[in-house]
Amino acid sequence: MELSSLNDLDFNESGEWPLAIKGLAITLLCVLIWVGGYYYIIKDKEVALASAEAKELSLKQVYAAKYAKAVNLEAYKEQMKKMKVAFASMLKQLPRKSEVADLLVDISRSGLVNGLEFQLFRPGGEHPIDFYAELPIQMTVTGTYHQFGAFVSAVASLPRIVTMHNFTLTPSGKDSDKMTMNITAKTYRYFDEQE
Repeated sequence: MELSSLNDLDFNESGEWPLAIKGLAITLLCVLIWVGGYYYIIKDKEVALASAEAKELSLKQVYAAKYAKAVNLEAYKEQMKKMKVAFASMLKQLPRKSEVADLLVDISRSGLVNGLEFQLFRPGGEHPIDFYAELPIQMTVTGTYHQFGAFVSAVASLPRIVTMHNFTLTPSGKDSDKMTMNITAKTYRYFDEQE
């Protein structure tokens, strides 16, 4: 077959073309249909498929997280009940507004019972923090090292929460075994429902 005979081919009589030319034309037509179909139909679908697969992956992760929570829901509920009981018992350790004066008396009595001499006992103003208020108490006391230890132990055993902060110890005299302690005690008051 000569190349000049390709010029003589008539599309209207394609059924009479030589077999090699028919095969080449059919192959070329199939390739054109496949390429056109890919660009006009499949390419956009591939982008949508990739997006759907990414969404599926994120939804599976959300499902796994929610499933883990659902499986442990009863344990979470039980833990929440225990936390509410613990929180209620801790709130009972915080004095109400009417109980603050009694707590101050208890702290000063703990010092006097342990033989300390108070040079300064100054309750400060309340500092509101979230659902409670902080009440600082500045104290300067004189006594022995063991008396300080007994005092701090007595304050720690009070039924209310009292914390000790910023303490310093300095000797009182040259020949004396007494020392002076500057300390800030803090107690915390729970806000009532009216507040």
